[in-house]
Amino acid sequence: MCGIAGCYQQHDGFALAEAMSDRIAHRGPDADRIYAFDEGDVRAFLAHRRLSIIDLSSEADQPFSKRGLTICYNGELYNYKELRAELSKAGVGFRTNGDTEVVLEAWRRWGPDALKRFRGMFAFAMLDEDSGSMYLARDPLGIKPLYFLRREAGVVFASELKALVTAVGSELRTEPGALIASMLYYWLPEQRCAIDGVEKLPPGSWAEFRPDGSSRHEMYWRVTDVATEAAAGPPADLRTIIEESVAAHMVADVAVSTFLSGGLDSSLVTVLAKRMDPSVDSYTITFRAQDQKLEAMPDDAIYARKVAQQFGIDLHEIEIAPDVVELLPRIVDILDEPIGDPAAINTLLMCDTARDAGVKVLLSGMGADELFGGYRKHLACVMGAQYQRLPGVLRNGVIGPAVRRLPVTVNGRGLRYARWAKRFETFANLSEETAFRRSYTMYDGDQLAGLLSPDLEPYVGKLLSEHADIYHDTTLDDHVNRMCLADSRMFLPGLNLAYTDRSSMAASTEVRTPFVDPIVARAAFSIPGSEKIHRRVSKLALKKAAEAWLPKEIIYRPKASFSAPLRAWVRNDLRELVDDTLLRGELVGSGFLQRAAVQKLVDDERAGREDYSKQIWQLLTLETWTRHMRDLGVTITSL
Repeated sequence: MCGIAGCYQQHDGFALAEAMSDRIAHRGPDADRIYAFDEGDVRAFLAHRRLSIIDLSSEADQPFSKRGLTICYNGELYNYKELRAELSKAGVGFRTNGDTEVVLEAWRRWGPDALKRFRGMFAFAMLDEDSGSMYLARDPLGIKPLYFLRREAGVVFASELKALVTAVGSELRTEPGALIASMLYYWLPEQRCAIDGVEKLPPGSWAEFRPDGSSRHEMYWRVTDVATEAAAGPPADLRTIIEESVAAHMVADVAVSTFLSGGLDSSLVTVLAKRMDPSVDSYTITFRAQDQKLEAMPDDAIYARKVAQQFGIDLHEIEIAPDVVELLPRIVDILDEPIGDPAAINTLLMCDTARDAGVKVLLSGMGADELFGGYRKHLACVMGAQYQRLPGVLRNGVIGPAVRRLPVTVNGRGLRYARWAKRFETFANLSEETAFRRSYTMYDGDQLAGLLSPDLEPYVGKLLSEHADIYHDTTLDDHVNRMCLADSRMFLPGLNLAYTDRSSMAASTEVRTPFVDPIVARAAFSIPGSEKIHRRVSKLALKKAAEAWLPKEIIYRPKASFSAPLRAWVRNDLRELVDDTLLRGELVGSGFLQRAAVQKLVDDERAGREDYSKQIWQLLTLETWTRHMRDLGVTITSL
């Protein structure tokens, strides 16, 4: 796992590559190099920061050049040994023992068709010195990031947005629609970037940039197509596929550890990894008792300890009690874009601790909820469709008003089921796509528009239409799998994979996700939705598969979120920052946000009438991000 950056057909290419490389040094502390190519009408500079995982020798350092091809690669190819054997049989000679040279030689032999053969996570640049073309490519599900900016007659690209901003910030400006999208979702969909003109190479795609200034972009893998094909076939053998995926993700020349929350997904990955390598250890998080009380959070560490004890796993516990005022600007900088999910802090602090212990690679259970219908929103939307069968007078005249009057805290104790009921009531009467969007976003359309300057209201309608277009872009006839597909295209790459990559790489560690795998994804969509959610049991198909390895106490325990004590932070630790930075901040002062509307959010949260801690945290991160961009020379286009 590494960091990459580069410039193609840029007059100031070396200076840009050097600046970007320095800015992402955290992604690869083991080696760094800049490769320059300046012949004829082609001018290219490739920068690489290496975190050594496979083939630790300096021979495998990058950028890696061989017979007219130069690659700058960030990722891990789990089936590289099989591909190497196939290429060797065809007469290809190798001088290293890692996966980078395999990617290069596979590209030489098969071109972009090689991407369909790769099982792994990756983003890379490939310079073909004979044709003069620069290629960019990204893995099927969007695990590894790749930002690029079309500039002059070519392109500038990097693993992280902050590298581009550092290099050419004075040329850039923020994109208001993306900032509003971050308010709606608390993250940014793949098709939007917070900086105008910067693009994210879509998952499952590659692009070619030519010396004459032309370019082309192609998709080689679409989860929509895979889901449709899989749904038409027989159900997959989940046990075999998941076990094989965990085994594939264990490939490394360094020790491998895991995250262990005590939930189904992390426990399954951890126990399978332990069976394959007895030296595997795990990391978990705990919270201060007072924070758990206000948050009404379950103590997940109890279950993590049970799994560790039963399977003989060395468990490292990390208490999450950070100086959140000091940590806020750091996490905002790390995340690149205004992502308002505090779970990123958990990942960062766990990876910091693991790295201090010498750990470079950790396995995560991420992705199972998206693919197998494991989130509360999935069950809630199914229940909402059933709720709509009740008489309207009962829903709208009795239940709804009663739920809206419920407080969310009493005597300093959070009322968890009251929060859930109030959230459910906001979308239970809506149509399928609208209900799904409202089940996990921060606001409905009118609420979002009410926070913004009236001049920005047209952006809201566009965002809602974009969500509807993506949700309906399928022929699946299954409610649950339609939700899973939408999550695979939006929520998974836009939030969970994004914050995991940035948070882990900020600590110079690599997180691998065995569930976020093309073969597992195909298997997941071969399972009917009725076998994923059945009689209010979520993720049932995966739970049945897990019975081969885990105790039922772990498999069928209530779902717990991988989150942080946000209400305690907003009401206590961050109180002065909310008043000084948000309410008197640039977004309010410029008119981007309406002062009275933001003040009402804060007042309702502090009075315990509503749970707006997530909204307030997101707005605080957005304000902090905006100030940071201005400091780097980016033009703030609020209105």
